[in-house]
Amino acid sequence: MAIDISCPQCGEKDNLAGVASANSVSMACDECGESWQRLLLKRCSSCGGDDLQTIPLAIIEKSRGTQLSVVGTRPVDLCSVCDAAVLRHYHDHRPNPLMPADLPTVGEEHLNG
Repeated sequence: MAIDISCPQCGEKDNLAGVASANSVSMACDECGESWQRLLLKRCSSCGGDDLQTIPLAIIEKSRGTQLSVVGTRPVDLCSVCDAAVLRHYHDHRPNPLMPADLPTVGEEHLNG
């Protein structure tokens, strides 16, 4: 997931500089001269909370015919508040990874052939 960083003063996205410390990055905009601190804590994009859990999300591919296979996992951060139902489902089925909401489907040509 790409992080979209822009100057809070002028909206500039390209001419930015930053110096990292333990918990933040001191940012500066070369266009307008604005400076600010960007915290390195992960936040929920919906509620802004910082109570996130990193869990494995399955990467699914069609392998043969209609067979689906887990070919790997990737980490995703879920909010303990906004994603409570999804997290509950994941914890109920551990150690299996969380399955994606959208699975690959068989194309129409396979159904008629």
